[in-house]
Parts: sequence; C-alpha cells; structure tokens
Amino acid sequence: MKKGIRPMHPQGAPSAPVTTYDQILERVRYEGAYPTRERAEQVARLVLAALGRQLRADERGELAACLPPEAARILNAEPAGTGTLTGWGFVKDLATRTGGTPATMRWDVGTVLAVVAHLAGDDLLDRVLAQLPPGYALLFGRAELVQAA
Repeated sequence: MKKGIRPMHPQGAPSAPVTTYDQILERVRYEGAYPTRERAEQVARLVLAALGRQLRADERGELAACLPPEAARILNAEPAGTGTLTGWGFVKDLATRTGGTPATMRWDVGTVLAVVAHLAGDDLLDRVLAQLPPGYALLFGRAELVQAA
C-alpha cells in the first residue's frame, strides 16, 4: 500500500481524505481492484471527462474546485453539457464508446464516482444530483428514492 493511502473502514468511509491526483488514482485502483495504476488512470480519465459533459457549468465548476488540479482539468476538458443521459444511459454510452460491456462500465463508473462523491461532500453532491436525470445517485454510491406515481 502506498504511503498516505489508508484502507477503507468497514462502513465504506475513507479513513483519510484524498487530496492529490495520485491518491485519487490509488483509491480508484484499490476500490475498483484494478491490476495497475495505468488502468485506474484510464478509467478515472474516461469517467471524469464523461461526467463533465453531463454537468452544467455551475455544478461542474464547484465540483472541479473539490478535485486536485489534474482531475479538475479532465472534468473541464470538454464543453459543459445539459445532463440529458439518465444514469443507465450514461453507463451504456460509455460502454459503447469504449467497446466494453455495460456491466464492466457500471463497475468503472461507480468506482470513480464514489471517490468523487467523497471529495465533493453531501451538500455539493445533492446539488449535482438535483441537476442530473434519474439514475446517478446509485452511480455515486447513494440510494435513489423515487416517489410513487
């Protein structure tokens, strides 16, 4: 285990804040059980860039401010979007773009977004989820409550 990275508590909460891009990658590698740092970085870049395309400029800017500069640049690399894809649509779109399976991409997305959720904190994550279509809460590791019709 790399210096500065601590294992997760059984409840799933990290024992130390993640503050550098290398620590984010190490957390993604650990949580996603990726065999190499390079694979973790590939997944993190893919998911962060795709998330940036889904977020409106305000929320994207706030979220980028919670991330290390390298991760913020990836999130902001493409124009801000309108959040038109549902959570499942987001996963399927990434699977199609990469030639992967939806199941594997769901794992990849959930791994990266759980780390992002921890860095963002509850208040910002609430605002981000409020502007996205249904299905993203689960991708960020949260329950998604829906009202009965």
